Amino acid sequence: MQIQINPGDGVHHSDALEQHIKESLGTLEKRFGDRLTRLEIHMSDTNGPKGGVNKEVRIEARPNGLDPVMASATEEDVYDAARSAISKLEKVLATRFGKLDDRR
Repeated sequence: MQIQINPGDGVHHSDALEQHIKESLGTLEKRFGDRLTRLEIHMSDTNGPKGGVNKEVRIEARPNGLDPVMASATEEDVYDAARSAISKLEKVLATRFGKLDDRR
């Protein structure tokens, strides 16, 4: 499974941020890694220098042979937004794969 991290405007891409994201993806990767081809993580600062709850992280997962699914979260901190988006994506994937497994 490939992991592509795309920092947007206003989001500083650091090794620490990348490491945090990859560590946070650990459970998701163990649980669904063999069923996914790629994860694309897009980060943005929606309000720019104005501040507030404006760090958005969108994660698009590409399951083998299925349409992509996405989860997003907006928080004050990009680390928190990444954690929230990953948690939401795990739930979306569990539902998607659970329904597929029930059909078999």
